[in-house]
Amino acid sequence: MALIGQIRKNSWLLILTIGLALAAFIIMDMSSGDKSIFGSSQNIAGTIEGEKVDWGEFNRAENILYANSSGDVFARRAGLWNYFVEDKLIRKEAEAMGLGVGKQELLDLQFSPDNRKLSPLILQRYTNPSTGQIDRQQLTEIKTAIENRTITNPDFKTRWGYQEKEIIKTSLQSKLETLVAKSIYTPGWMAEMMYNNDEQKVDFQYVKVPFDNIDDSKVTLTDADYTSYMNENKALFRQDEETRKIDYAVFEVKPTVEDENKIRSELGALLPEFATTSNDTTFVENNFGTISSVYQKKSTLNNLYADTLFQVAPGTVVGPYKDGNAFVAVKVIDRKVVPDSVRSRHIIVQGNDQASFNRGYLLLDSLKNLIESGAERFDSLAAKYSQGPSNVKGGDLGFFGVNAMPTSFNDLIFYQAKKNELNIVATQAGLHLVEVTDYKFLNNEEGVRVATLRQNIVPSEETISAVNYKVLEFVGKNTSVNDMVTAAQADPSIIIETSPPVTSSGFTLGTLGGGQTSRDIVKWAFENASVGEVSSQVYTYQNAVDFYDEKFVVAGLRAVQPAGMPSVDFVRGDIDAQVRNYKKGQMLMEEMKGKDLNAIASAYSGTVETATDLNFSSSAIPGAGAEPKVIASAFALSENQASAPIIGNSGVYIVKPTRKTTVGSASNLIDVKKRTNTAMRNQVRGQIVEGLKKNAEITDNRSRVY
Repeated sequence: MALIGQIRKNSWLLILTIGLALAAFIIMDMSSGDKSIFGSSQNIAGTIEGEKVDWGEFNRAENILYANSSGDVFARRAGLWNYFVEDKLIRKEAEAMGLGVGKQELLDLQFSPDNRKLSPLILQRYTNPSTGQIDRQQLTEIKTAIENRTITNPDFKTRWGYQEKEIIKTSLQSKLETLVAKSIYTPGWMAEMMYNNDEQKVDFQYVKVPFDNIDDSKVTLTDADYTSYMNENKALFRQDEETRKIDYAVFEVKPTVEDENKIRSELGALLPEFATTSNDTTFVENNFGTISSVYQKKSTLNNLYADTLFQVAPGTVVGPYKDGNAFVAVKVIDRKVVPDSVRSRHIIVQGNDQASFNRGYLLLDSLKNLIESGAERFDSLAAKYSQGPSNVKGGDLGFFGVNAMPTSFNDLIFYQAKKNELNIVATQAGLHLVEVTDYKFLNNEEGVRVATLRQNIVPSEETISAVNYKVLEFVGKNTSVNDMVTAAQADPSIIIETSPPVTSSGFTLGTLGGGQTSRDIVKWAFENASVGEVSSQVYTYQNAVDFYDEKFVVAGLRAVQPAGMPSVDFVRGDIDAQVRNYKKGQMLMEEMKGKDLNAIASAYSGTVETATDLNFSSSAIPGAGAEPKVIASAFALSENQASAPIIGNSGVYIVKPTRKTTVGSASNLIDVKKRTNTAMRNQVRGQIVEGLKKNAEITDNRSRVY
């Protein structure tokens, strides 16, 4: 009781303590960078000019625009992020300049009968690939459904809504580009300069001394050499955001000899039943094999078994053979002489969706019945119903060789159909009612139809487990990047690599490629790693075909480079060759000073070469490659004046102009201005959006949400 009384007496202290604890909890939660009572920063994919990009909105757009996409999820997210950035920047700039897209203009961009008014997106997405023509019927049906409010598919409504946003963005971008392009003006002095650059020509003699005239062993590179090279090429090195380099050790999982023998035995056990089965199709399907519908000539078959297949009787199984990374067994189903060319005729009904294909099939089936019953002639019906150019010939296509027609059509007439038999077949162009009318046999070469069983050679669970155990042991012993690299270099079975610089939203890692696992490693490197640290987690890459654990990867953070110019240590390994050549160039320049062209050619076992008729816009010397710096130097010299040594892209040069043409005033400066304006305006379309991005305040938080 005394204790309770004491607490009551000092209750203010208790309330204050609880209050401070709650405040500390709230502040800690707010500063954690994850979630707080005021909202979740993880729901913001980024900000563009102060406007937030909500992750929910981003995710919904991805689900709608890429609902049936099978591509790399991170690549498409990168593309979608660029779309969000461009869309917001373009809309903001367009609004500031009074540009917009009105209701009627938007309708024209989507449905105008004049193709020139349609959005490029509509032209791209609603053009029939078979005809190359815009699908007017489909657009009309969509327009009618929108106007009558009869669209019941919510997914379609949402997709069309996003497409409208894309169309508006594309239209506004085009207007901005046109506005800027039209404002470009070429003054007279610039037109004269451009005219001179194009018209003045120079011939010059030159000697080139390649960098490899100095042996690598004679070149010692210092930090000063790297710094000097980087300072001369700042544009190549300056980075807009922080990057990191990751070292990784790769443990490849490969099948052992025991694994191969086991797979060969498993395939071999199937062969007796494969040879005797009365239903090849069912047997092959049940054992994940393939059965061919075509008769292949010997020249098109695998050399492992091509000769044998033409020596054994139908029904014979040959193999197993080791074919690359698999064992295969092949059964001869049939052999026959394959025609060299086939003559056929057809009635084609075009179709581009399931409904039109269904209508086309019903029509062709009716025509087939009329012909087979003798009620109508093929050529008469072709003239009346065929929607292709062959209708004027009664549907006759003439003779043509193997693979001259679409695959399904080709396989039907060469390998499946009988002469004068009617068949219906679908191709990309539509549905065809087809009749083979004649064959030509010139070479009388046999073809063989086969069924194939294939077992890929993959590592067993025991093999995978053994490699996994080795990796775990490796991680336990090597907890720093330097230790990891040293240990990996001592074991030939381990591949050790350093990634190119990656950003926080990166998803590819050198030879490991892209995907979720690479993305997980990048996230670890940015969120949880310190320089020199090795991840305690082992990362697994699966085989894309057989879905086994193909690679185990141990990752370590090698270096961190803030935005701006990188340090020498960060780029050293990436630019060794360039800096070495730069240093060699400086050494060669010292050796070549004060010598004329003939003396240099003699000293370095070279020859004096000649370049003719080059103008200031030329970038390459014929026979020597891209050397714009060397060409520019030739224009700065007087005739017969030799240059000082010049470090080019592939060696050190000395040049001596032998002829420089004199250029008078342009006879028609207006034409020069027009050409210059056109060239400059064409460049605008590729640069305006990048210019907006460069000058915008963009915060990319994608690494926090995926």
